[in-house]
Amino acid sequence: MTNQRKLVLALTIVAATLASCGKKEEAQVEEKAVETAEATCGNVTIANMNWQSAEVIASIDKFVLSKGYGCDAELVPGDTMPTLTAMMEKGQPDVAPEAWINSVREPLKLATDEGRLHVAAEVLSDGGVEGWWIPKYIAEANPNIKTIADALNHPELFPAPEDKTKGAVYNCPAGWSCQISTGHAFTAWGAADKGFTLVDTGSSAGLDGSIAKAYERKEGWLGYYWAPTSILGKYEMVRLDPGVELDQAAWDTCNSVVDCADPKMNPWPRSEVFSVVTDRFKQAGGKAYEYLATRQLDNDSLGKLLSWMTDNQATGEAAAEYYLKNNEATWTTWVSPAAAEKIKAAL
Repeated sequence: MTNQRKLVLALTIVAATLASCGKKEEAQVEEKAVETAEATCGNVTIANMNWQSAEVIASIDKFVLSKGYGCDAELVPGDTMPTLTAMMEKGQPDVAPEAWINSVREPLKLATDEGRLHVAAEVLSDGGVEGWWIPKYIAEANPNIKTIADALNHPELFPAPEDKTKGAVYNCPAGWSCQISTGHAFTAWGAADKGFTLVDTGSSAGLDGSIAKAYERKEGWLGYYWAPTSILGKYEMVRLDPGVELDQAAWDTCNSVVDCADPKMNPWPRSEVFSVVTDRFKQAGGKAYEYLATRQLDNDSLGKLLSWMTDNQATGEAAAEYYLKNNEATWTTWVSPAAAEKIKAAL
């Protein structure tokens, strides 16, 4: 080999080595940039709303944001209306993981148009299903009951707990947006004139307990509920057909609004359930915000998780870890590779 060819070969090897080093350094710089971005998440408050699916999703978010992105994440008590109102007016908490937005569509749109809040992922990818339900055994024994109006023609099948001469419609707990829409539905369908009273269930546990008690005694039950939930997985319920077409404009301006003087019969729309974040968190969260803009659960998967949670009397925190340990193929698509490795190590 001539000296000239040896020199060319040597220079080629050197160039290849330098290129390799350059790519490695470039990759290291990129990885470092990702880690730096994830480390800037800072403090983040997450609304822990007082129903089961919201509790477990909030706990999943806390685990992922804390372990995967280095956030100082904290769960704070929340409810749909008070939480979103506080986010709009005070910028706190930073995240509402499971916001059922049908009842707050107009003020939420105003807040997002003004840049105060941002809508992230549709956390329930199938949406939420709301309405008035009856036990399956009541539906089977009374095949003529198909609609809300049909059920209201039979107060004797749904005895009120305090006065058996009246029928009962079980309402949502105070502070839930469905308390407003159920109250308006009670008025619109003329339930009081048909011998019914609206029962205040007091809490999520009170609402669930009323269904469980009815099932244990094989008694009638009529009231508001929603899916996905573990209670509907455990107790077979039939959703009543409202018997009327949706008037979205009336829903947005009256049926879902507190000060609605003359509500009309109107079915619950398919509920859009999104994560909502403050502008501060979107700007500061970086990769952590990208996670919240991606994370979704389907109703079937969530229903199974909620059933496991109920059967094992598990906390939201325990259910979150159970989900992450058993659904790696799903949640790793929500996060960056670096965050995924940190989460796996923390489980």
